[in-house]
Amino acid sequence: MIRLDNVSKSYGGSIIIDSVSLTIPGNQTTVLIGPSGAGKSTVLALIDGIEAPDSGTIMIGCDPLTPGSAPQLRRRMGYVIQDGGLFPHLTSRQNIDLMAKEAGWPLLQRRARVDELCALTRFPANALERYPAELSGGQRQRVSLMRALMLDPPILLMDEPLGALDPVIRAELQDDLKAIFSRLTKTVVLVTHDISEAAFLGSTIILMRAGHIVQQGHFRDLVARPGDPFVSQFIHAQLRRLTTMNEGAMQSFLRHR
Repeated sequence: MIRLDNVSKSYGGSIIIDSVSLTIPGNQTTVLIGPSGAGKSTVLALIDGIEAPDSGTIMIGCDPLTPGSAPQLRRRMGYVIQDGGLFPHLTSRQNIDLMAKEAGWPLLQRRARVDELCALTRFPANALERYPAELSGGQRQRVSLMRALMLDPPILLMDEPLGALDPVIRAELQDDLKAIFSRLTKTVVLVTHDISEAAFLGSTIILMRAGHIVQQGHFRDLVARPGDPFVSQFIHAQLRRLTTMNEGAMQSFLRHR
């Protein structure tokens, strides 16, 4: 379980997170969604300890997250950042086992873990020696996911992991992610701007706006029982956007509802 109590964060005098309190349950997927600037990615950075809150407290399980405890607690989290964040001068294998190598894992253990993750993510083993520039967008995201899972952390943080992919590849990876989440039963916190993705992957959806939580619950709750006019406005705007997309994207949305 992850808990934020009255957490605030500002940059340059601008309030990004404003007295946010929320509890993220363990062993399920929670999705943060909302317009640009809502504070979704900042919440992930605060949970990971990359950023420290200006006020409030964050608990990772029973442990308070502080500047002193952050390096140790970060070992319990895998982080998939926007666009994957792979090192271009390292091969796929080197990107994946980088942290395990730093942690002192022996070579055979690292190789066995990479093989296990290739099977889990359906990544072709013959592409492990390729560099990121030689991979497709979907393959790069699979490598980034494998890197985040390499040390088998109980918490997985994902910031717009599929945002740059075309609709067909994105739908395929959504299916794979859902299966992976179900199999691993980790605590997953995922940021997206796509309501269909949130509905498909999330056990709980948290809708944010301007650094505040507007509503959280199941997708059906947000649709049938909006707690604020913005909830309906946001969902209807997403639906209008989908009507301008190609048929594959629309089918993806309908499949995920």
